Amino acid sequence: MLSLDLDRFKAVNDTFGHPAGDWLLKCVARRLQHAVRSSKDMVARFGGDEFAIIQSGIKSAADAEKLAKRIVEIVGKPYRDKGREMHVGVSLGIALYPGDGRDADTLLTNADMALYRGKSEGRNVYRFFEPGMDALMRERRALEADLEAALPKREFELDFQPILNIGSGEIVGAEALMRWRSPSRGLVSPENFIAAAEETGLIVQLGDWALRKACSVAAHWPPEMRMAVNVSAAQIKSGGFARSVISALAFSGLPANRLELEITETVMMDESDAVLRTLSQLRGLGVRIALDDFGTGYSSLGYLRRFPVDKIKIDRSFIRDLDRRDTAAIVRTVIGLGAELGITVTAEGVETEAQLDMLRKAGCGQAQGYLIGVPAKAADMSRLLRSQALLRQSG
Repeated sequence: MLSLDLDRFKAVNDTFGHPAGDWLLKCVARRLQHAVRSSKDMVARFGGDEFAIIQSGIKSAADAEKLAKRIVEIVGKPYRDKGREMHVGVSLGIALYPGDGRDADTLLTNADMALYRGKSEGRNVYRFFEPGMDALMRERRALEADLEAALPKREFELDFQPILNIGSGEIVGAEALMRWRSPSRGLVSPENFIAAAEETGLIVQLGDWALRKACSVAAHWPPEMRMAVNVSAAQIKSGGFARSVISALAFSGLPANRLELEITETVMMDESDAVLRTLSQLRGLGVRIALDDFGTGYSSLGYLRRFPVDKIKIDRSFIRDLDRRDTAAIVRTVIGLGAELGITVTAEGVETEAQLDMLRKAGCGQAQGYLIGVPAKAADMSRLLRSQALLRQSG
């Protein structure tokens, strides 16, 4: 029994609309039917973007693994419709009869647990059921319950990581990073709770809180300092995002041009008028738009052409491999592109002087990372900015 769940399907549905999502599901169904043996295997859609396959008469687990690999490859190929290109992946959980269950319900439940385990470790993966996976499922449900209770209990806080102007050597702002300090769990890193918040829809409330808090903090910084805040696709699509931003600015007194909204390509993929209108409205007020994790998606250059952004942030994976010739060439090209388009380029994950030196020589505008400064509390960040202002005055 193979339990399947599409990766990134919600982004396609949100981006291109439900008719495109329905068309994509039909395409996936056809590809799955082509991947199995027509006489021995059965493909079913359970609802939403969930599918299941019964693979009969196999000799060993290796046959199930072979089918899983084939499905990951086939489903992951691009889908083209009306000049648009869509991308989804697939994760699979596998349960084998009779070792993992002797009836349909048990096999499906265990295949689902294996699927969940795979999705918690990454996307585009397959996992076989193992005893003890039910404990992981219970832990996830407990995490979601704690997460929902955490916001009214004020368990969230923001840290701030400084951003350096490479040319002047001065700090020019910071990025707000969300942290969850749970009484029972201790400090929970974003890697462990942001995905759960997105899946439960709580990310909209969390994002609004972070925006208001970050603007209030930045309002007390020197007037030339900018605040960068991460924004999820769900927030922008929630309908009231522009109002939330305007309200946060008005309540804090922070000028719009000192706020930078960091969005990912999932947002930029959206061709809907509502999303582009929202971003254009905010940009018209003076709010800056930054494209985060640049280079890790599919069509970054297309997004830049369709919607002008103020900043692109080179993903840390490129900076980590700067000593490789091909990676260094890509980074230099992105920096050159930014210069041509009049877009600020920030390198993320800068950890060594050698990396900073290479970026300086390539003409990169800004840098962020542990070499520049680790994420710090608001009070520590304010002290850093005040001491910098005093040094500038004395100089």
